[in-house]
Amino acid sequence: MHGFANPARFLRLARLLTAPLLLGGALIALAALAWGLLGAPAERLQGDSVRILFIHVPAAWLGMGGWSAIAAASLVELVWRHPLAGIGARAIALPGAFFALLCLVTGSLWGRPAWGTWWVWDGRLTSMLVLFFLYCAYVALADAASRDGEGNSRIPAIFGLVGAVNIPVIHYSVLWWNSLHQPPSITMGQSQMAPAFLWGLLAATLGFSLLFGGIVLARMRTILAHAQAEARLRRRAMEAGDA
Repeated sequence: MHGFANPARFLRLARLLTAPLLLGGALIALAALAWGLLGAPAERLQGDSVRILFIHVPAAWLGMGGWSAIAAASLVELVWRHPLAGIGARAIALPGAFFALLCLVTGSLWGRPAWGTWWVWDGRLTSMLVLFFLYCAYVALADAASRDGEGNSRIPAIFGLVGAVNIPVIHYSVLWWNSLHQPPSITMGQSQMAPAFLWGLLAATLGFSLLFGGIVLARMRTILAHAQAEARLRRRAMEAGDA
């Protein structure tokens, strides 16, 4: 792990992986969405509206998984001072926020025909909305810390760890409280979904996950390039001042 703390070594690996992750993820996701739209049968009770699950469920998983990754990176940054951990957390925040928002939007579109309403303030929906706001706050904190220098980098890391408390709340909300939202259809080692939906959903999740990883690597490369450019400008300014 510490071998990849070297930015140059990490960048070499990231250059190799970014394009395959983006291309492979796009192809798999598009194939899964095409199956969900054209190949999967209509559900007995929900009809064609169930097809939105091929976007909604991966978006929900990646929204929660993104913050879990931020929390893990924040822990590494605080405890082991890994130089790329904070950059990784910053890179995850925006795509994580996008998937959290996508989950909320598609859930609302799905909820209207299924529940007869666009929104209810139940545990699952409310905690997912809180997650989106946490992402927005983290982005603001991380941007402020990057402008102020390394002295404030611990603030977003601490926030990333504290915000992880919301992840189990999202996961278990449908079990803890009465909710319109259905309980999990996929649990460890078993599934209540028909194969026609299950395999398409797993393929969509894989495709979106690969896209997520490719976007995160691309953002990390951009953040590192920006930091290197700023360092060069500071050196030139200092050299010009000395001259």
